[in-house]
Amino acid sequence: MSNGLIPATILTGFLGSGKTTLLKRVLTEAHGQKIAVIENEFGEENIDNEILVQAPGEQIIQLNNGCVCCTIREDLRSTLSELAAKKRSGELDFERVVIETTGLADPGPVAQTFFMDDEIAESYLLDSILTLVDAKHAGQQLDSRQEARRQVGFADRIFISKSELVDEAELGDLTHRLKHMNPRAPQQQVHFGEVPIASVFDLKGFNLNAKLEIDPEFLDADPHAGHDHDHGHDHHDHEHGEHCDHPHHHQHDDDVKSFVFRSNRAFSAAKLEDFLGSIVQVYGPKLLRYKGVLYMKGTERKVVFQGVHQLMGSDLGPVWAPGEKKNSKLVFIGIDLPRDIFLQGLEQCLV
Repeated sequence: MSNGLIPATILTGFLGSGKTTLLKRVLTEAHGQKIAVIENEFGEENIDNEILVQAPGEQIIQLNNGCVCCTIREDLRSTLSELAAKKRSGELDFERVVIETTGLADPGPVAQTFFMDDEIAESYLLDSILTLVDAKHAGQQLDSRQEARRQVGFADRIFISKSELVDEAELGDLTHRLKHMNPRAPQQQVHFGEVPIASVFDLKGFNLNAKLEIDPEFLDADPHAGHDHDHGHDHHDHEHGEHCDHPHHHQHDDDVKSFVFRSNRAFSAAKLEDFLGSIVQVYGPKLLRYKGVLYMKGTERKVVFQGVHQLMGSDLGPVWAPGEKKNSKLVFIGIDLPRDIFLQGLEQCLV
């Protein structure tokens, strides 16, 4: 990384989903990268000691393959800051950081650490949040635990483990359900933690880039997407969980949902700023991830924005190409968000 920032990846997922297996694979795979792993765990099983070389009482451990491992029981911020200082002084050598969160953790505050704290923001670049979902137990976990649903909503990429333990219909139902909760995150099945390193690192999930990662199939090829676009509105998607004729789909009305707003008309910068500002004020804790590429009046460039909870950032993207159709596309993922208030409010910000 030329800018000297250390890329960081957050790995989340429910107990038993195989995070440790995946981590071990990533740590022991011969990719020649030195990785620092921070385990944000509370008395759960840590990475197996056979790959650790531990000095008693030491919080940060050097692994025998040159990677670094530490378990934190208090503040993530101070651990990140200590790691960065040791890297600068040459005491530790690592290229990237992976933070493994406890099975019940909300990844939101972990992600916010990278944006809220200046010292951390000057040392690290948050790359992505990876969520591991256990195909066998996911249905029941998603039904009963909001934390599991939040982890899905936060993900930049979803890894489905143990898919060999369920039949095709069950797997189809799960992937469909996850896509309703989070259409931004590509899903990938992993077997026993075997996952190519390119699927794990440098995904740029938190980059303010003008490529809006929404599964195109979810928006276009979906046979029941777009049922209401002839109502004189520019936005169209379907109410999630309703009139879904997917063959495997059982009714799940999860509180974590996503919706998309699209328009071919330009936004008024002032109106949009006011509206998004007030939305974030009111619904911040319930907004998990939101991202958009915007067509704004008064600029020849795309405007890209994204946020986590109350934290929102925006930036000028590339110039609209000659002949490119100018339009805006925004995706919101959150808990019990009032879709109509968002869609009508956004509609009113158009020029």
